[in-house]
Amino acid sequence: MGEEPRDIKGPDLTLGIPLGTLADGGIVQGQADGQAVVMVRVDGEVYAVDAGCTHYGVTLGGGVVVGHTLRCPAHHSRFDVRTGEAVAAPALKPLGCWGVEVRDGRAFVTGRREPANPPPAPLPADVPNRVVIVGAGAAGSACAEMLRREGFAGTVTLIDAGADGPVDRPNLSKDYLAGNAPEAWIPLFPAEWYAENRVDLVLGARVVGIDPAERRVRVIDGRAFEYDALLLATGSEPVRLPIHTRQPNVFYLRTLADSRAIIRAAESAKRAVVVGSSFIGLEVAASLRARGLDVAVVSHDALPLSHVLGPELGWMLQRLHQDNGVRFHLKDGVAALDEGKVTLRSGVTLDADLVVVGIGVRPGVALASWARLKVENGVVVDEYLQTSAPGIWAAGDVCRWPDPWTGQAIRSEHWVVGQRQGQTAARNMLGRRERFSAAPFFWSTHYGVTVSYVGHAETWDAIEIDGDPRDHDCTAVYRKAGKPLAVATVAADRASLCAAAAMEAGDVAAVEAAIRGGISAGAASA
Repeated sequence: MGEEPRDIKGPDLTLGIPLGTLADGGIVQGQADGQAVVMVRVDGEVYAVDAGCTHYGVTLGGGVVVGHTLRCPAHHSRFDVRTGEAVAAPALKPLGCWGVEVRDGRAFVTGRREPANPPPAPLPADVPNRVVIVGAGAAGSACAEMLRREGFAGTVTLIDAGADGPVDRPNLSKDYLAGNAPEAWIPLFPAEWYAENRVDLVLGARVVGIDPAERRVRVIDGRAFEYDALLLATGSEPVRLPIHTRQPNVFYLRTLADSRAIIRAAESAKRAVVVGSSFIGLEVAASLRARGLDVAVVSHDALPLSHVLGPELGWMLQRLHQDNGVRFHLKDGVAALDEGKVTLRSGVTLDADLVVVGIGVRPGVALASWARLKVENGVVVDEYLQTSAPGIWAAGDVCRWPDPWTGQAIRSEHWVVGQRQGQTAARNMLGRRERFSAAPFFWSTHYGVTVSYVGHAETWDAIEIDGDPRDHDCTAVYRKAGKPLAVATVAADRASLCAAAAMEAGDVAAVEAAIRGGISAGAASA
C-alpha cells in the first residue's frame, strides 16, 4: 500500500521552530532533509516522526494527539510518537522516527534515528503454545501479526478457505476495482513475511468442525490442527439473490478473486447493473463508472443507505452518484436475470453485460453453532472477546461484543473494527486482559467524497445535521434519548477523530464538543 505522504510542506524543522509555537498536544507539519515530518509535543517532551501514515500515505499533520498516540485524520490509524509503533489498525507498519533537540527556546529535528522500541512486556508462564486462527481476513491477519509483535514464540497457524491470503479488502471495491490501485497494494504482508515470522499460512482449507473439548479443528480434507488458543475470525458471507444466478456475468464481491473477475468482465462490458445500494454496491458503482461503464443501481430502498446514515446523507450520496452518471431504480427489485438483461419487479428491463450483487452479508456462524458456542446474530463474546467456550476467542464480522459506549451488544461489519479486535484478541490470548473499548469506525469513498462514521446507532430518534450535505461538508449526529450514539462526518476529519477519542473515554461532554468542532487536541488527551 502507498506509504509516501501526499505532500511535503511546512517549515524546515532542521532549522528549528520556537518552542512556544508548539502547544502541549500540538502538531507542526514540516520537513527535514527533503522528507515530510511532523513534530509533536506531549507532556512537555517533543517528538518527531514521518508525516505519512503507513496505511495509505495520508499526511498526519491534520490528525490529533491522544496521550502519546498520533491519530491519522483519514482512517484513524494510531502511532506511538515515542517509538513510531503502529499501535492500532488499519496501519500495521511503524513510522520512522527523528531525533529532536531543544536549545535556546527552539526545537530542532536533528536527523533520522533508530526507534527505541522497548521489548514487549514479559509473558505469563501459562501462555498457549499453539494458536490456531480460522479466517485470514481483517481480524485473523491482525491477530497473527500482533501475536508475533507481542513476543509470542509458539506456533501460529492461519487457516483460510480462500486461495489469496490476507489482502486489503476495502480496496477491492474502491481504488483497486476502479483501476487506481496497483496490485502491489493489495497483499497485507509480503510473501516472505509468513516464513520470517513463523506463521503457517494454510490456504484453500475449509474448516468444517471444532471440538472445544479436545481443542482441535478439522479441515474438509481430513487434516486436524490442535490448539491451546483459537480465534474464530470467519467473517461474513454475501447474501444471495433468491433467484437462479448461474449466469457467467453475475458476480458477488467478497474476495480478491471476485474483484479480479469483475475487472476482467468490465474490460469488455459497456453496461452494468449493481443490485443493492449498500456501501459495497455504491462503491462498486463508482468504480465501474471510473472504468467508463454505464451503471444502473437497483435497490428496494427508497434512498441509498438511509437505514445507516439517515435521509440527508442518503440523498447526498444518491445525488453524488447521479451527478456522475449513475441511474437509480429505487423501491424496486430483481425479478429475473437473463443473459444480457435484468428484469425488475416493476417490469422495467435493463441491458446488462455485467451484474454485481451487493445486498448485504450474514455472519459466518456455522462453525460456532456446530461447536455449541453461544450465538445470537453473531458469536457472543465478553469484553475480552472470549466466547462461551474456554480457549476460544472471536473477532471481526462474526463477533457480537458488549460496546461500552452504547451499553449494548453490537456487531459491526467493518474492516478497522475487525483488525482492532484481532489485535486485542491476540493480546488477551497472551494474558494481557485488555478490554475491547475501541469506538467502531468505518469510511466509504465515492468520487473523492469520503464519509467517516464513528460509534454505532442501529436505531435513533433524532439526527442533527451541521453544515450542508449538498456541499459535501457536514456532520451528522445520531441520537437516542438525547445521547449521541454515532457521528458521521464529511470533510470534518478532526471532529471524527475527536468524537472517537471521547467515546472511548466515555466522555459525553467531549463528544458534544467534538460535534461542535471546538474540541482541542489537549482536551481529547484528557
